[in-house]
Amino acid sequence: MTAETLAEMAVEVLTTADGRAKTALSRAHAARWFAAREAGTPLPVGRADPPPRPARPEKPALLSPREVPRRRPGSPEGRIAILHAIAHIELNAVDLHWDIIARFPDVPMPMGFFDDWAKAADEESKHFNLVSDCLERLGSHYGALPAHAGMWRAAEDTAADLMGRLAVVPMVLEARGLDVTPGMIDIFRKAGDAEAVAALETIYAEEVSHVAYGSKWFHFLCGRHDRDPKTVFHDLVRTYFKGALKPPFNEEKRAEAGLPPDFYWPLTEGDAS
Repeated sequence: MTAETLAEMAVEVLTTADGRAKTALSRAHAARWFAAREAGTPLPVGRADPPPRPARPEKPALLSPREVPRRRPGSPEGRIAILHAIAHIELNAVDLHWDIIARFPDVPMPMGFFDDWAKAADEESKHFNLVSDCLERLGSHYGALPAHAGMWRAAEDTAADLMGRLAVVPMVLEARGLDVTPGMIDIFRKAGDAEAVAALETIYAEEVSHVAYGSKWFHFLCGRHDRDPKTVFHDLVRTYFKGALKPPFNEEKRAEAGLPPDFYWPLTEGDAS
């Protein structure tokens, strides 16, 4: 049965387990959504019933962060481990962006909100495939190594709080990607892996927009409720994010995405939980 609404498309992605199949469906649904918008015959957003957790393949095995083996970044095995971890993050991001579309139907939002997250999901799907291609070129694949089991925790914790979701997922977790990706690019550049460098540079450039979408819609909701964005952000991160934020921060890219230093630096002091 063909999905007739954006929310139904989101649930189809969330309930597809295989990474390549999930991302292919994600890209197809995003293309269909935008084609209908451009043709002047937009599809309805609709309503759907997203699963508590997205479907996942049998592998990778999901472990607690302390159980995930650590490998030297400069070794070939270490570089494969980095790419595998990135692929896992990107696949979770695909689901997070579709989930935000399907999870909050009772919050009236402008159509641009749905456009932004459909576009972000499409780009995260592209990112997963770019990194998976790099893994396969190196003789590995997504699922070959264990992965972080806690990636969906932020979604579960904020399942009933759209502002909390925006604060923690794009404005904390994805913003962290802006901090660490330049160092990863350097690792692969020193190893002479031009394909991995190109994939990571694409991810780095496009993740700025995803953080910016979070900041934009977070500020929109704060304005709707006449609340101070900085104060609300600090309160929500302390509620939903376990642990303090850790510098160093990529202040230039964070500012480009709409995150000024006084949003995140106060959350480095002590325990933000």
